[in-house]
Amino acid sequence: MSGAKNNDPMALVEGVKAGNTRAIARMISLAEAAKPEHRTALAEIYRAAGRAHVIGLTGVPGSGKSTLVKALATAIRESGRTVGIVAIDPSSPFSGGAILGDRIRMTELTSDDGVFIRSMATRGAMGGLARASLEAVDVLDAAGFDVILIETVGVGQDEVDIVRAAHTVVVVSAPGLGDEIQAIKAGILEIADIHVVSKCDRKDANATISDIRGMLTLGIRMPKDHGQVHGAEVLEEEAPAGAGEWRTGVVATSAETGEGIGELLETLDAHARHLNDSGAMATRRRDIIEMRVIKTAEDILRRDFQSKRDTLAGLMDGVVARTMDPHAAAVILLATFNNNTDDNKD
Repeated sequence: MSGAKNNDPMALVEGVKAGNTRAIARMISLAEAAKPEHRTALAEIYRAAGRAHVIGLTGVPGSGKSTLVKALATAIRESGRTVGIVAIDPSSPFSGGAILGDRIRMTELTSDDGVFIRSMATRGAMGGLARASLEAVDVLDAAGFDVILIETVGVGQDEVDIVRAAHTVVVVSAPGLGDEIQAIKAGILEIADIHVVSKCDRKDANATISDIRGMLTLGIRMPKDHGQVHGAEVLEEEAPAGAGEWRTGVVATSAETGEGIGELLETLDAHARHLNDSGAMATRRRDIIEMRVIKTAEDILRRDFQSKRDTLAGLMDGVVARTMDPHAAAVILLATFNNNTDDNKD
């Protein structure tokens, strides 16, 4: 695919819509730059998005997420669909850049025009999914990719935010990881639409599968699908789901042998069909949009806060002396933002 040499943001929008890989890469770079002059172009990208099935994959380091993503992307391509991959890497504390280089681990996919891979830095925001990463998903969506895979780092409490950016959430576990099940018990059980046990060719895989199945059975009455009770893809060991419900099941996979990859893709497709048929997809999309509006407002306040350091310093004197409480100081500080907003309207 030929590259777009015109770096005009609005010209890049047309390149993205046409599926031009250089335009896609450049537009994602503009999203990372976060300059005000690029907002109009990114708004056009957002308006052109909204059709792709977005799948989030998370799991503790060492659970085989990147290898699974590669195998899953290959299966998606074999089904005749295109796939975009956003790999969320830890940020470098010095440059803010992505340092793991997931694309290096997926080199076999890069020669396929039906696959686009981008590594993004977490930048410590939104549980690893920074604003730019969500806008990268928009770009890939607007470019016409059928499925978008988001791979995040870790399963800490912050990673629960993955549900706010994906229609289908996959939690990846692997045998032999001591903290694996404890991490799931700590709260990630509730966010999974599908559990995957990778490296299932290992002899200790059955124990991990049994542990997760047991927890799913105990939690069978817990809300599923991002806090909503939906439809049913369950294992025989689990209680049967009611009509119109989705029950989280376990898929055992081995990216090395290919075992379970086809079953995983079928389950992902089944979940997408369920969301669409039940009307839950519209709710899920609205939840994502609401989260993004709130997070964007917080980001704007956080950025503009830097210009209020002098005001804060003055307020701190009163709070430290206990002539003013923290809440009152916060109200005064926020009022300065409101005044600036009113000034900008004039």
